Amino acid sequence: MFNYAQAILDLHTLLQREYWKSDRLKDFQNERLRSVIKYAYDFVPFYHKKFRLLGLKPSDFKSKEDLRKLPVLSKSEIRQNVKEMVSTEFDLNDLRMLSTSGSTGSPLFLYINGRENMFRKAKHLRANFACGQKPLDKWVTIIAPHHFGEASKFQRSLGLFTPTPISVFTETSAQVSLIERLQPDILDGYSSSLFVLAKELEKNDVSTIRPKSVIGGAELIDSNSREFIEKIFQTSFYDQYSSVEMERMSWQCCVRDQYHIDSDALIMEFVDKNGEEVSSGERGEIVCTSLFNYAMPFFRYAIGDVGIPSDEMCSCGRSLPLMKTVEGRKDSLLVLPDGRSLTPRAFTIAMNMFKYYSFIEQFRVVQNKIDLFEFSLVLKKESIGKDVVEAEFVKHLKKVFCHDQMRFDIKFVDSIPLDKNGKFKVAVSNLKQRR
Repeated sequence: MFNYAQAILDLHTLLQREYWKSDRLKDFQNERLRSVIKYAYDFVPFYHKKFRLLGLKPSDFKSKEDLRKLPVLSKSEIRQNVKEMVSTEFDLNDLRMLSTSGSTGSPLFLYINGRENMFRKAKHLRANFACGQKPLDKWVTIIAPHHFGEASKFQRSLGLFTPTPISVFTETSAQVSLIERLQPDILDGYSSSLFVLAKELEKNDVSTIRPKSVIGGAELIDSNSREFIEKIFQTSFYDQYSSVEMERMSWQCCVRDQYHIDSDALIMEFVDKNGEEVSSGERGEIVCTSLFNYAMPFFRYAIGDVGIPSDEMCSCGRSLPLMKTVEGRKDSLLVLPDGRSLTPRAFTIAMNMFKYYSFIEQFRVVQNKIDLFEFSLVLKKESIGKDVVEAEFVKHLKKVFCHDQMRFDIKFVDSIPLDKNGKFKVAVSNLKQRR
C-alpha cells in the first residue's frame, strides 16, 4: 500500500533542505551517517564482518571524514556478497529487487524496502521541481517498458506527477505521433533517445511539440547535442545524474550550469587512484555512501564514473553542494537496418527484460554488419543450459526490437576482454559507415 502522506512529507522536507545553511546540512549528513553505520554494524552481516576485520566500531564514525577508514566498495565485491549485504531484519522475498542496466557489461542486483522506494520517488520529484515541473503538468517520459507500471491507479486518477510512458523501443516516428497528441509540459527520457527524437523532428520539419522543459539522464550528453535538442524543442534542456543504486544523485536547476548533489541523501566523494579525495576542479572517481538505504546499505561505493567536484555556490540560492560535470562512459549510437538509431543502453535494457537475465554474468554486443549483431555471453556457474538460453534469447531480441531483418549471433564465452585502453565497452559498432 503506497503511503501518500509519507511521500508528500518526504518531498516537503527534501524541498526545505535544499536551502538549509551549509553547517546545518553537514550536521544532518553526519547524523544520518552515524545512524546507518550503526544499523549496518548491528544487522548487516557483510558490514559487521568487515568492520570487525578492520578493527572498527560504529563509534569510530562521527563525521563523513571518517568514511576514509573504509576501503572503496566495488561492484564485483557486491556481486559476490549480495545476500550478506541485506539486513537480517528483512526477508529477501519481501523486498523489491532492482537491477542495474548492465552498462559495464555485468548487471548488479540490489534490494530496497517500501519506505526506501517512496523516498527515492520523492527525491526524483525534487530534481524535477528544480526544472520547473508542477504537480499537474502533463508529463511524458521515454523509458524502458519495465518501468511502465510504477505509477499507481490512484495516482493516475488524480493526475498528480503521473508520467505517460513511451517505450524506448518504439519506432521514432511513432514516438513523434504520440507526443504530438499528448502535448506534454514536461518531456524526459534517456538523453540520447531525446537526441534521436529531436533529429526525427528536424528531418520531418515538425514544430508542434513545445514542452516547457526537457529533462535528460542515464547517459552523458555533449554540449552540441544539448544545444541541438534545445533548438528543436525551443526550450531548456536539464541534465540529471542518477544510478539504480542511489536514484537521483545530482541535477541541474534553472541556472543550468553545474549540478546540485543530493547531499542530504548521500555522501559523494571524488577520489584518486589511492582512494583520497581530489581537490575542487580536479577529476576523481565518484564514490557514494547512501544515507537512506537500510535494507541494503552502500558505503563508499564506486559507481563507475568520473566527475569533477566544485566548491562554488549556485546563484539559485540552494545550498546543496555542486559538481561541475560527470565524465563517465559516453555511448555512441548503433544504427538498425530500418534506419533507427539506438544507444548501447537500449541493448542493456533489452538484456534487463530477458527472463533469464539473472543467469548472465556479463555480456557484450558487437555490430559487425548493418543487420548482424554478435552477442557474447558469460553465464554464471549455476546457469541453465546454453541451448535454452540461446533459443529464448533470440526470440526475446526479435520481439523487443520488432525487426525481421536483424540477425543475432550468440556466443558463449568464459570472459570478455577489455579494449586497448583497458576499458570495457558493452556495445561496439564495427561499421565503417554510419547512416
